[in-house]
Amino acid sequence: MKIDCEALPCPCLKPGDDGDASDDKPKPKPKPRVTNLSGRITDVVDGDTIRVRASSKSYTVRLIGIDTPETRKPGTPVECGGREATDNMLRLAFTAPIDSDGDGLANRKGGQGRSVRLTGDRTQDRVDRFGRLLAYATAAGKSLAVEQLGAGWSDVYVFEKRFLQFGRFTKARDRARDGNQGAWTLCGGDFHRPL
Repeated sequence: MKIDCEALPCPCLKPGDDGDASDDKPKPKPKPRVTNLSGRITDVVDGDTIRVRASSKSYTVRLIGIDTPETRKPGTPVECGGREATDNMLRLAFTAPIDSDGDGLANRKGGQGRSVRLTGDRTQDRVDRFGRLLAYATAAGKSLAVEQLGAGWSDVYVFEKRFLQFGRFTKARDRARDGNQGAWTLCGGDFHRPL
């Protein structure tokens, strides 16, 4: 028996088609791959960015969930607390950081870079728009981000949507703020005030 196309649903079906137009629906965005690496810290860029060697590859790692005063952003002056935030990160990242200019703040790596565990967050992208790996970093049993927050050298930073450790980070930040630690005292809590 022959069926004319006019008798079939449009557009005309091919053998095996069931008429479901689900192919027209937008497909859900795939979840980002979650980073899970072990490596060694090789450098500190600033208070919220480190360099890590893991699995024979080098990564620039932007720590998820924190923002520290700038020290190296092109077109931006050094901000209040920026050198102190970098000093604190160097002390967390290396066994013997160096104060090469004698001002009491470490400004260069020294000694051994610490072993570090990098872990992504399923709510965040794997890399940022600059190609930096986004991750939580744990060295010597300490979260580098929580240490920066607790010392008062960073504030909690949310990009687009909350990250999984948001509650833990805000508690550390609030303790530092309430205790007038770091930039909360030095800079009146303005993490982006030029020096």
